[in-house]
Amino acid sequence: MPKPPSAIRSEPPRHLGDFEHFDLVLTAEAASPQTRSAYRRDLLVLAELAGDTDLAGLETRTARGYVRMLVSRQLSGRSVARMLSAWRSFYRVMMRDRGWTQNPFATVRAPKAPKPLPAAFDVATVNAVIDGIGDDDAIDCRDRAILELLYSSGLRVAELAGLPLADIDFSTGFVRVLGKGGKTREVPVGASAIEAIRRWLLLRPQYASVGVATLFVSIRGTPMTTRAVEYRLRHWQRKLGLSERLYPHKMRHSVASHLLQRSHDLRAVQEFLGHANLSTTQVYTHLDFEHLKEGYLKAHPRAKRSGDDDSDA
Repeated sequence: MPKPPSAIRSEPPRHLGDFEHFDLVLTAEAASPQTRSAYRRDLLVLAELAGDTDLAGLETRTARGYVRMLVSRQLSGRSVARMLSAWRSFYRVMMRDRGWTQNPFATVRAPKAPKPLPAAFDVATVNAVIDGIGDDDAIDCRDRAILELLYSSGLRVAELAGLPLADIDFSTGFVRVLGKGGKTREVPVGASAIEAIRRWLLLRPQYASVGVATLFVSIRGTPMTTRAVEYRLRHWQRKLGLSERLYPHKMRHSVASHLLQRSHDLRAVQEFLGHANLSTTQVYTHLDFEHLKEGYLKAHPRAKRSGDDDSDA
C-alpha cells in the first residue's frame, strides 16, 4: 500500500543501492550533473510511491496506479511523462545489470497534456494595432500592409515573406498562396488590405532591387525574410506600447477565431487557413466557446451565482 506524503520516512529508501548503481551507469554514459540530479529526484518519487513494495516485483497494474496518484497531485502531463521516462530507463538498467525480470512502466503512458489554446487578439486590439501604424514613410506603409495582409488573409509568415507580387489579383480580391507541402490555395484579401498594399506598391520601387519579385522587400531591396517580418512586428509592439506579444502567427490565430465566431463554418475556416486536417482547425472552436461563455455569463439572467453583483439589480 503506497504511503501518503505525510508518511514519507526520513531515512534513505531501501532501494538506495539500486539508485546508486543507476547513477553510476549514467556517469559512465557521460550524463550531465543536471540530468543525473533530475533522474535521482524522479526515482525518489518512485520510492515514495512504492513505500515497502519491492521494486523488482512491481506489477504494471500498480505502476498505472502510481501515475493516477501523480495526476491527483496536479502534476502536469509533461512532468508525469518525464518521470515515466526516468523510471523506464531505471528498469532497463536493472533488468540488464541486476536480473530484474520486467519493466512495469514499459507500456504505461502519461495522460495527454491539454494543448494550450492559440493566443489571439480581440477585434478592437487588431484594429488599434493596424490603425496605430501611420503612413509617414515607405517602411511604415510596408509594415501596415504586412499586418493588414496577415490579418486579412490568415497567411503564415513564410507564405507572406515569399509571396510574389504577381500572385495578388486586385481585380478579384484574391491571393494565391503556396502553403505547406507545396499546396496552393486562393484566399480573399479584404478591402483594407488591398488599399494598404496599393499604397505600398507606389513606394516599393524606392527599395526593390531589379528582378526581385516578392511583394515585400527589405530596405536593402531583397525579399523580406520571416525573421525580418517578426522583427518589424516586435518593433511595433514596443512602439505602440502593447502589453501582449505581437507576432505573425498571432494575427493568423486572431482572424481564424474571429471568422469562426461570426460564421461558425469550420470547413470554410479550414480551407481559408490551408489546414490539411480538420482537427487542426478545431482548436479554434474552443476559442469560439470561450467567447460564447463570456456572452452567456453576461446575458443570461440565471447564469450568476446567488449573491454575485448584478448591475441590473
